[in-house]
Amino acid sequence: MLLAEWRKLKLPFADETVIVAVSGGADSTALLLALHELRSAHKLSVKICVAHLDHKLRKSSTKDAKWVAALAEKLGYECVIGRSKVAEIARANADNLEQAAREARYDFLERTAKRKSAKYVLTGHTMDDQAETVLLRFMRGSAGAGLGGMELLRPLGTNSTIKLVRPLLRTRRSDTENYCRLRKTEFLHDEMNDDQKFARVKVRQQLLPLMQSFNNKVVEAISRTATQLREDSDVLVNNSDALLKQAAVLDHLDDETETPVLDVKVLAAAPPALRRRALRQWISAARGSSRRLEMVHMLAVEKLLEGAAGGRVVELPGGTRVRKKRNRLEFEKHGAEGKID
Repeated sequence: MLLAEWRKLKLPFADETVIVAVSGGADSTALLLALHELRSAHKLSVKICVAHLDHKLRKSSTKDAKWVAALAEKLGYECVIGRSKVAEIARANADNLEQAAREARYDFLERTAKRKSAKYVLTGHTMDDQAETVLLRFMRGSAGAGLGGMELLRPLGTNSTIKLVRPLLRTRRSDTENYCRLRKTEFLHDEMNDDQKFARVKVRQQLLPLMQSFNNKVVEAISRTATQLREDSDVLVNNSDALLKQAAVLDHLDDETETPVLDVKVLAAAPPALRRRALRQWISAARGSSRRLEMVHMLAVEKLLEGAAGGRVVELPGGTRVRKKRNRLEFEKHGAEGKID
């Protein structure tokens, strides 16, 4: 299955280094074992570097890092261990723990990829992770792009040439666990995955089981829906790019952000779905990410297009705002913002 996905994603078969993010859980362990099996069968000749970030959130985290390093050594691969005091970072940035951990992990993976001259970073996200992500975004009121879930392949960061790859995204979590057992390899269990103070854990342990009582294939159904929404979203991207070019006031850029000022009349005349997508792209590019940007914010910005009055402002997360001046929309940045979502 991994080999078929590898071909579909047009990933390199040789002469490249790939970074494999391994937490020690069943999903990432199965990914590493499957890659090792393909290399042993001479179906893949890429160089593998294992990467593990110790988030310092649990007393056992140091032991987990040693376990991953030992597994990598047993299989014959280099292992890079990073450390980050995620809890302190979250407090300093007034961020939630899950988001801070995610950002620290991707920062570490990007640094590691650059040091190893690797163009690809692989993670063990599965179809179950996809379903959880879509449900979390749905409850936050995300638009179609957000409900498209995680991508199989995307840039690791803003303007990054390194690709983030999720080759197990069409694989169930139960399959990764069974594969580890088949290979007679233990995997770690993070006790934080049982802590229901985290929204994702509540979705996994409460919401999805309830939904499965209505449809025992609900994870697959959510994944299919996400794929369809992402395909629809991809079509909108080209059209929204064209709309942004049409709406841009070429003789005026915001001095601070170099973000084009937009013509309200051009945007107001466009179909709502296309207009909303264009505005999201414009704001995300100006902020550097779409982090914490939800449908309620987009609707508020869209409302600025109504009427002729200027001087109205919409506050956005992360210390940014959109202001309407006469028949123009301007982006203003007056605080720090996070990295790619």
